[in-house]
Amino acid sequence: MLAEVHERIGPRFGRAEVRSRVHRFLQGLLAPLERKNGWQLAEDLGEHGPRGVQRLLGEADWDEDAVRDDLRAYVIEHLGEPHGMLVLDETGFIKKGKKSAGVAQQYSGTAGRRENSQIGVFLLYASDAGAAFVDRELYLPEEWTSDRVRCQEAGIAEEVGFASKGELAQRMLARAFAAGMPVQWVGGDTVYGYDEMRSWLEEQGRNYVLAVPETHAIWIAGQSQPLGLVAALLPPEAWTVLSAGEGRQGPRLYEWAWLALSGEDEAHSQGRGAWLLIRRNLSDPGKRAYYRVSGPGSTILEEAVRVAGGRWSIEEGLEEAKGEVGLDQYEVRGYRAWYRHITLALLAHAILVVTRAQEKKREETSRPLN
Repeated sequence: MLAEVHERIGPRFGRAEVRSRVHRFLQGLLAPLERKNGWQLAEDLGEHGPRGVQRLLGEADWDEDAVRDDLRAYVIEHLGEPHGMLVLDETGFIKKGKKSAGVAQQYSGTAGRRENSQIGVFLLYASDAGAAFVDRELYLPEEWTSDRVRCQEAGIAEEVGFASKGELAQRMLARAFAAGMPVQWVGGDTVYGYDEMRSWLEEQGRNYVLAVPETHAIWIAGQSQPLGLVAALLPPEAWTVLSAGEGRQGPRLYEWAWLALSGEDEAHSQGRGAWLLIRRNLSDPGKRAYYRVSGPGSTILEEAVRVAGGRWSIEEGLEEAKGEVGLDQYEVRGYRAWYRHITLALLAHAILVVTRAQEKKREETSRPLN
């Protein structure tokens, strides 16, 4: 599988030495090493120090965005299905110092608090065959983009300006749509459920299940009502117990409520519908999550719940990529070097996902019929 991927991306590396090194770098990311930083990878490659690895990521002549496109094509080829979905999420990379591109005191879900960290925004493709990443962007806080000297020191080009996490997500979605990915739904948490993102998706006729905060308001009987109040006033018969997918300890069971929204805007005409989806914890009904849903008018509750539950696939993917292929174990500071390490790590993760999917398919086809 690694040989197949290396052949695919080979043309992106002009020199034979760099092509050979990236093959060995991917081997190192896939190897059972305790750590996958520059020194550990160099040792696995049989080198005396991390200079070669650092040069591959920071100075060698190759196009990381072209490799990203190869990654996306590889994922489509092996995991693409008509009912696939794209999922958005972010993750933090805890860092020391102030030199790494985009590092700042900011909230990191990884740490569960504000921490000195970099934040990466990621796009994952999920289908019944498996779930793998197809794109990535590094979030640059305004304190960075307003300081061009600091940007220059980190290798951030003059034309790179501030973009919110939602805007970065929209760029990645636009690339995925332009590439013709087989996508039926888009999912994401509250960072990506804001009005402009939903309107943008609706204008393109894209289906979504996007989380929104409890303070989000909807119009009911001509009045704007916060979602917390709407949920509190629902009668007991409005709730249905359904599974949001399989977890590590079995089905993820919650209570769900499903409300059709009428008169939202013209985008929900021509056979399309808009809904509010509410999830609450079985043991603690006060713990609720809210989703805005836009899709075909024939969409049913079970389908919306399936897509809402699909968001966990990216959390699991980030955990896998960090644990298995060293997504967070880089020791580079430069802007472009970050993209290069992350892209190769996501490619290594995709190799694992596709290998798992093919093995599962072989097991299913070889299983004797009763």
